[in-house]
Amino acid sequence: MTSKDLLNNIVEDTKVAVTAQFDRNFERKAFFDRKWKGTNYPNSKGSLLLRSGRLRKGINKPRAGNAEINWRSNLAYASLQNEGGEVKVTAKMKSFFWAMFYKANGGAKSGSKGRKQKLTAEAEKWKALALQKVGAVMNVEQRQFIGWHPVVDQTINKVVDYNMEEYNKSIINKLKK
Repeated sequence: MTSKDLLNNIVEDTKVAVTAQFDRNFERKAFFDRKWKGTNYPNSKGSLLLRSGRLRKGINKPRAGNAEINWRSNLAYASLQNEGGEVKVTAKMKSFFWAMFYKANGGAKSGSKGRKQKLTAEAEKWKALALQKVGAVMNVEQRQFIGWHPVVDQTINKVVDYNMEEYNKSIINKLKK
């Protein structure tokens, strides 16, 4: 094993090990030891970040270069979820909110024959979102799943230690011959 092989092994093993740790954040529903804030949506099942699984699958492509590894996602909302922040309401968002309201309301736009219909808590939530004005600012809570943490440090240290031991063994074997 050459020193170049050693470096390549460390980088590749680190990508795999740290990506697995980030993936486990979705199982933990936390950024390692910091639990994600729950959703405000009534009757919500599971984690807010596990609805479709696309966000979780999107972290499996880390890129290495210049002695660093970067985890990225092509999903527009990934950094907003990971870091939190503000988003302006658009007409397209309002259309989505109305569609979700109608779905939560059993497809009905109003009560039958003009009578008031009692809305479910979920339908009320979507209606409130849909009634916001275009340009209104919504706050998105941070639900970090990627980033620096002491567990990341520990994982990298284990990978480096293991690969250094393997490298030392290969040197000793070469010297014995």
